[in-house]
Amino acid sequence: MIMNIKPLDDRVVIKAILKEEKTASGIVLPTNAGEKKKQEAEVVAIGPGKLLENGSRAPMQVQVGQRVLVKSWGGDDVKVDGEEYKILSQEDILAILE
Repeated sequence: MIMNIKPLDDRVVIKAILKEEKTASGIVLPTNAGEKKKQEAEVVAIGPGKLLENGSRAPMQVQVGQRVLVKSWGGDDVKVDGEEYKILSQEDILAILE
């Protein structure tokens, strides 16, 4: 994947990982658009880190390729080269999934 987005400061570009929910009998359940859930995503680009008062940068806690859990309402949706992404602050990432 070629990424044409370079996030600034402590911003992160993610791509949502959509999961289908199924019943025990295998019926796929539709996603409720109004439902606010935490979202699983893959980090596709990171910024250089937040600029500190002393002129240095705080290190980023996530790396490209990691799977993360993010707040569903955080960040801004963008479309680049026909693909949908979300740009959000590192603060909106709740956890790294291992």
